[in-house]
Amino acid sequence: MSGHVLAVGEALVDVVHQPDGSSEEHPGGSLANVALTLGRLGRDVRLATWLGRDARGDDVRAWLARSRVALAPGSDGAGRTSVAQATLDDTGAATYEFDLEWQVPAGITATAETLAVHTGSIAAMLGPGDAAVRSLVESSRATSTITYDPNARPALMGDAAAVRPRVEGLVALADVVKVSDEDLDWLAPGTDPLDVARAWQRSGPAVVVVTFGGEGATAVTAAGEVTVAAPRVDVVDTVGAGDSFMGALLDWLWGADLLGADRREALRAIDRAATARMLVRAVAVAAVTVSRAGANPPWPTDLVGPDRVRFAGPDREGVAGPEKTLGEVEETR
Repeated sequence: MSGHVLAVGEALVDVVHQPDGSSEEHPGGSLANVALTLGRLGRDVRLATWLGRDARGDDVRAWLARSRVALAPGSDGAGRTSVAQATLDDTGAATYEFDLEWQVPAGITATAETLAVHTGSIAAMLGPGDAAVRSLVESSRATSTITYDPNARPALMGDAAAVRPRVEGLVALADVVKVSDEDLDWLAPGTDPLDVARAWQRSGPAVVVVTFGGEGATAVTAAGEVTVAAPRVDVVDTVGAGDSFMGALLDWLWGADLLGADRREALRAIDRAATARMLVRAVAVAAVTVSRAGANPPWPTDLVGPDRVRFAGPDREGVAGPEKTLGEVEETR
C-alpha cells in the first residue's frame, strides 16, 4: 500500500540516570519513538515535531535519519531542543522529569496520501501545541485513520481529574487507542482498566488496546476481547517499549490494509483472530525493545516470524542473537 503515516509530537533528548548513579544521553520522545519503530520496519513515516537548531537537535535529527524517519517541514523551529530526565529503578522502569516546549510546525496537514495520523502523550496535552494537535486530529479524520496513545506524564499534565476529559475527547475521535494499565491507574484510579477500555471502545474507536507490561496486552473490539501473553525476556529497561508497541500496531494495520479513512468500516469489523495476530506482532516488537538499553526498537532482521523473535545485541548491526518463542495467544470470552 502506498502512502505514509504522519506522527505528530515530541522528539527530545532523554538523559537516562542509571541505578548506579551513572547517566547517558539518548534521543527519544514518545512520538519520535513510534516514528522510529515504523521507519525501522520499512514504513514511510513523517514526523512533525519541534526541535532546536542546536547540538542536541542535530543528534535527534541524525538518529531519526538513520532509521528512515523524514522530518516534516518546519520541525526545526524551536528555540532549544527539549530534554527529559529519565531515572531508572532496579527493575529498569523509568520515571520522568521534563524541560520542554511544544508547538506543531505551521502548515502541517493530512493529505490523501496520509494513511494514518498518530499522536498522543505530551504533544496532545501541553500548550500551546495541544490545541493545534486537536484541530489536526479533527480535520484528518476525512482522509486518515486516527491513532492515539495517552502515554500520561503526570509531572507535566497536572491533575488527572482535569486531564481525563481531554484525553477522552481525543479517544472519541480516534480509530485505534493504545493505553497502558499505569496510565489508566492514574486517569481512573480504583477502576478496572478493562472497564475503562470497554467504555472507551463504545465511545468511538474500533480498537482499544491496554498493555500490562510484562503480562501482555488485551484488545477490546466490537467482536470481543483478545488477550496475548508477553514473552519472558531479560529486561534491560522499559524506555520506549510502549511506543514501539504502538508503532508495531500501526505496522500490522498497514500490512493488513486497514489504514485510511476508506478502511474505517473494515477496521471496525476486525475479527478476534486478526486482532490476536496484531497483538502478537506488537508484543514481539516491544519485547525486543525492553531487552536492550534505551528506545532501540527492532529492525526486520530481529523479527524472525509471526511467533518468534531474535534478541540481538545492543547495537544490533551484524549481531544474530538467540531466538525466543512468544507466549501463547489466548482469546478471552
